[in-house]
Amino acid sequence: MTFSVHGLAVARGIAIGRAVLVASSRVDVAHYFIEPAQVSSELRRLAQAREAVLAELNHLHDNLPKDSPPELSAILEVHLMLLQDSMLEEGVTGWIRERLYNAEWALTSQLDVVARQFDEMDDPYLRERKGDLEQVVERMLRHMKGVTHVMPHASVKRGSPSRQQDLQLDDDMDVPLVLVAHDLSPADMLQFKQSVFTGFVTDVGGKTSHTAIVARSLDIPAVVGARTASQLVRQDDWIIIDGDAGVVIVNPSPIILAEYGFKQRQADLERERLLRLRHTPAVTLDGQRVDLLANIEMPEDSPAALDVGAVGVGLFRSEFLFMGRAGALPDEEEQYLAYKRAVDGMKGLPVTIRTVDIGADKPLDRTVKDETHLNPALGLRAIRWSLADPAMFLTQLRAILRAAAHGQVHLLIPMLAHAREIKQTLALLDKARSQLDARGAVFGPVKVGAMIEVPAAALSVKMFLRHFDFLSVGTNDLIQYTLAIDRADELVAHLYDPLHPAVLRLLADTIAESRAQGKSVSVCGEMAGDPAMTRLLLGLGLRSFSMHPTQILAVKQEVIRADASRLEAWAQDVLASDEPAELMGLKN
Repeated sequence: MTFSVHGLAVARGIAIGRAVLVASSRVDVAHYFIEPAQVSSELRRLAQAREAVLAELNHLHDNLPKDSPPELSAILEVHLMLLQDSMLEEGVTGWIRERLYNAEWALTSQLDVVARQFDEMDDPYLRERKGDLEQVVERMLRHMKGVTHVMPHASVKRGSPSRQQDLQLDDDMDVPLVLVAHDLSPADMLQFKQSVFTGFVTDVGGKTSHTAIVARSLDIPAVVGARTASQLVRQDDWIIIDGDAGVVIVNPSPIILAEYGFKQRQADLERERLLRLRHTPAVTLDGQRVDLLANIEMPEDSPAALDVGAVGVGLFRSEFLFMGRAGALPDEEEQYLAYKRAVDGMKGLPVTIRTVDIGADKPLDRTVKDETHLNPALGLRAIRWSLADPAMFLTQLRAILRAAAHGQVHLLIPMLAHAREIKQTLALLDKARSQLDARGAVFGPVKVGAMIEVPAAALSVKMFLRHFDFLSVGTNDLIQYTLAIDRADELVAHLYDPLHPAVLRLLADTIAESRAQGKSVSVCGEMAGDPAMTRLLLGLGLRSFSMHPTQILAVKQEVIRADASRLEAWAQDVLASDEPAELMGLKN
């Protein structure tokens, strides 16, 4: 019987193949009290499991294939940091010493405590790191129980479900295979031979989950958040993954299979055509140059940006360097070396580094958390958090200034709204320069820009342009704050609308005022990487887009097919409409 399962489309394309079902690998946990004399032995069991997993993850990290996407290395590093996080270790030790829980019970109890903190986070990427923490804990539990990962050369037997830790495939599999799982850890994914799976389906996860990140980096169709997919799909079922629509079709009829087979062939041809555009300048039909920049999370992402013809980095999310720190934030030297690697990796092209966008809702040891943070999205985050900790902020500013001695570096400040915040930020930047001067350190010039991501900033754009060299519109947050919508809340997610007239007006006015004053303006949110939005943004006057590297070629194709001057009148009609989506042909 044919049926479909709906989830989130996170990596575009069509995949057709047999299902390889990966059952949940969660270990049953025994709960019992221990005697005081057993505390030291339970702590020893805990330490042994931790060391075993540490060695396992380090082995995987050190033996990554050279052609592995940088996201895999970055995610493994996140797992290593979580494994060594003091909050996890000290909490588990407390449960054992004070409550006399056995080690497994203590570990899962502390997991519940930390998981609740992740659930309260505003940032979707960091919130989904709860899944990474759960996988780290599962690995420790398996070692305590004596269940370890089977290393290569174990094969999948058709017709029988396989646990994640046992899944491996032989090289002679000739039928296309798609992976169906409740969730997948990056370490588990590393044990699958890379060329085997043509697509992924998971019950859980969001657009910034690790499975989604890896799928996008490998350019593999994927659907996440499909909820009950792993329970409904049986081993060896034929499956179609529609990564464009976020739909999984199970046991398709011959007619549906033929239709999607045709779509798949068309998509493959389109991908090949797009690759030919890598070295084609992004210039519209009427001769207007458009800068297509890359958003990156780690210095190692630079080669992927260059491979698709990015003309620079429009957003380096520096907060990824701050995540999962055990006891201390990265010092100046560590940050400087990371920023320098990103600058060197871009081979002379500009790199825009955003100062840390993190806050009271994030699990950093030095971040103050208390019950007053009822709405983290509106609390002490981004520049507010940086200004509340000048020593930390100055450390980051000095590191960025030093990296600027090695190439073109632009400095981007997130979530500014007030004139006093602008003045404080620029004053601290001057102080950072003075501190470097005083110690004779080499540093370079930077252009300084501000993110426009709250309505107050968009409505005060003239003031911002008096102080900054350029602006960058973070449409994800701008939409969220303009419409009072938590984009991570599935109950109201349908109201999250980038084409709402109010959002478009704020965006259009920001672009127009920046151009009128001769200042550069870019868009670095999801709108920039959506080909369906390219013509509208061009018509509004945008000439600088920043997006995930995998989106650049599709957007470039839209750019070189567009006549920007002819789009201006149409864009104004869209702005004036009560239902802009209808004019753009995007109404559901």
